[in-house]
Amino acid sequence: MTAGAEPPRPAAGADRVLVPPRQGPGLVRAIGRWDLTAAVVNGTIGSSIFGMPAVLAALTGAWSPVVALLAGLGILAITLCHAEVASRFQEPGGTYLYAREAYGRAVGFQAGWLSFWIRVTSMGANLNVFVDYLGQMAPSAAIGPGRAVVMCVVAALVTLLNVLGVRLGARTVDLFTVAKLLPLILLVVLGVGRISGEVLATQAVAAPDWTQAVLLLIFAYGGFEAALVPASEAKDPRRDSGFALLTALAIVAGTYMLVQLTVVGLVPHVATLKAPVAAAFGVLLGPGGVTLAILAAMISTYGWTVGAVLTSPRILYSMGERAELPSILARVHPRFRTPDVAIYAFAAAGLAFALSGGFAANATISAIIRLVTYAMVCSTVPIFRRRAGMEAPGFRIPAGGAVAMVGLGFCLWLLSTRTFAQAWILAAIIIAGWLLGRVAGRKPAPAAAA
Repeated sequence: MTAGAEPPRPAAGADRVLVPPRQGPGLVRAIGRWDLTAAVVNGTIGSSIFGMPAVLAALTGAWSPVVALLAGLGILAITLCHAEVASRFQEPGGTYLYAREAYGRAVGFQAGWLSFWIRVTSMGANLNVFVDYLGQMAPSAAIGPGRAVVMCVVAALVTLLNVLGVRLGARTVDLFTVAKLLPLILLVVLGVGRISGEVLATQAVAAPDWTQAVLLLIFAYGGFEAALVPASEAKDPRRDSGFALLTALAIVAGTYMLVQLTVVGLVPHVATLKAPVAAAFGVLLGPGGVTLAILAAMISTYGWTVGAVLTSPRILYSMGERAELPSILARVHPRFRTPDVAIYAFAAAGLAFALSGGFAANATISAIIRLVTYAMVCSTVPIFRRRAGMEAPGFRIPAGGAVAMVGLGFCLWLLSTRTFAQAWILAAIIIAGWLLGRVAGRKPAPAAAA
C-alpha cells in the first residue's frame, strides 16, 4: 500500500487534523533497509563511546562491561515498543506521529516538540565533543573565536549536505557509520587478546553505583528513535523498521560491551582519564594510536551530526504539514526534494545550543526529555492494539502488553532516580510548546480531501 492510498485511521478524539494532498513536489523514498539500520547505529553511537569507559569504570570498576550489556537488555523493551509502533506507519514524524495518533493533537504536539529539543540538545553536545577532540591537535580550535568558527563550519557543511538530497545524506550516513565502527573494531581486535587481570584489578571501586552507570548508558543508547522520523523517505518502513532497530541494537550493545572490556583490561586506573579510548590506542599503537583515536572521535561526532540533520528536521516538516507549526517548515525544495527550511531551522537551533552550553549541560537536558518520550511510545502499544480499524503492524512483539509495561516501568524508574536540578528547563520547554500549540489550534485546519 502506498502512503497516498492509506485509509484514514480512527481519531483519538475530535482533534485529528487530516492532511490535504500535497500540490508541490513530494519527498523521495530512497532509504533502504540497510540505510535505515546504518542510520539507527549512527544516531546512537556518537560522542558517548569516547568518554563513557572512564566514567563507567569509576562507577562499577571491572564489572562495567557487564553493566553495558545489562543496560542494553533494559533498553530492549523500549526498542521493541518502538519497532512495533513504527511498523504501523509510513508517514514521517516518529514519536510525534505515534503520540498524536494515540492521544490526539495536544499530546502529539508535545511529543514532537520534545523530540525536536532532544535532537537539538544532542547536536549541541556532539558539536562540543568534536571541538574538544580537535583541540587536542589544534588547541585554538577549542577555545574562544576558534571554537565558534569550527562549530559554524561543521553545522554549515552538514546542512548543505542534507539539503542537496536525501540519497546523498543517507549514503553519507552509511559511510560515517562504517568509518566510526572500524576504529572501535580495530581496538577490540587488537586489544582483547592483551587484556590483563592485573590491569582489571586496578579498576576496583569501593562503593559501586550501578544505578548511575545504567543512567549514563541509557543516554549512550539513546538516539535510535531519530532514524524513524523520515519514514516517508524510507522504501518500506513498515517492513524495515523492526529489522533496523533490533539489528542496530545488537551492533551497538556488542560494541559498547567489547570496547568497555578492552579499555578496562588495557589501561590501569582508567577512571582517572578524560580520553580513555585514546589511552587504550596509545597502549596498543603508541602516539600514532592516540592520533587515530582523536580522528575516530571527530569522525564519530561529525557523522552523528550528519545523521541528525538528515532525520530530525522531518519532525518540523511533519508538524508544519499538519499546520501545527508555520507551514513554511513543510516546504520541499523544488529541485532537491528535501525539507530545506526545516533543515535550516534545526541546524540553527543545534548550533545555538552548542555555542551557549557545553557537553554536560546539553546531554543532561537531552537525557531527561528522552525518557519522557520513550514512556509515551511504550504506552501507545496497547492503545493501538485495541483500536479497531488500524492496519496490522509489520512487526509484532510477542507478549506485547507485558513488554510495553516493562518499558514504561523502566522509563519511570529511571526518571525517579534522576536529580531534577534542571527540571525547570523541561517544564519551560513543555509550557512553550503548549503555548505554541494553543496558537496553532486557533488557526483554521486545512480542508480534508474529498
